[in-house]
Amino acid sequence: MATRDVVTPPQAHALYELHRYSPAIRANGLLFVSGQVGSRPDGSPEPDFDEQIRLAFRNLNDILAAADCSFSDVIDVTVFMVNPHTHFERAWAVAAEYWGDAPYPTATAVGVTWLSGFEFEIKVIAKLPQGAGN
Repeated sequence: MATRDVVTPPQAHALYELHRYSPAIRANGLLFVSGQVGSRPDGSPEPDFDEQIRLAFRNLNDILAAADCSFSDVIDVTVFMVNPHTHFERAWAVAAEYWGDAPYPTATAVGVTWLSGFEFEIKVIAKLPQGAGN
């Protein structure tokens, strides 16, 4: 089996080790980023909902940058949220701060009942720029 080409941000939060997963994997010209939550460095959730979303995007952007990417390279987004019937509009308004201009990536929003103490999670697939790895 080939070794996974793992991408880790410079300041990785504690959840990667605690839950035993990689922040992102490069493969076949794509970057597969694990779901990012509004985790503080120690792994605890940011308590304010809007700030938790902002922190999730900052964590995501740190991983993208570590792979020489940005959100403009993202081609697919999956968002998970607890209580989407009350949180969706607020979450989408905060996400717009990071989303950028059209054309937008594809997006799927999924309502869930549990995110290990978090209210919002974002998972993406990005196209790696030429020369940025496999």
